[in-house]
Amino acid sequence: MIDLELVRKVAHLARLELTLEEEEKFTTQLGDILDYIAQLNELDVSHIVPTTRAIDVSNVTRDDKLETYPDRGEILSNAPEQEGEFFRVPKIL
Repeated sequence: MIDLELVRKVAHLARLELTLEEEEKFTTQLGDILDYIAQLNELDVSHIVPTTRAIDVSNVTRDDKLETYPDRGEILSNAPEQEGEFFRVPKIL
């Protein structure tokens, strides 16, 4: 199980500086978490299909359709900055 020495070792590996109170608190909390996981491991889930979500979720999206827009000036008028017939954006490197 989890003891104070193990919590100190993990804190050291994670580069965490814990107070004595935090070490004792985390020892108890981590022990409780591992006990709970042990309870979950006792469940028979062999008949349950693995999923990524508890409920089915599907996105409702439309197909992208390429359309030309005849008034380039109107589109560019909404840009904070422009350079000629193009949007001007900050350089990203």
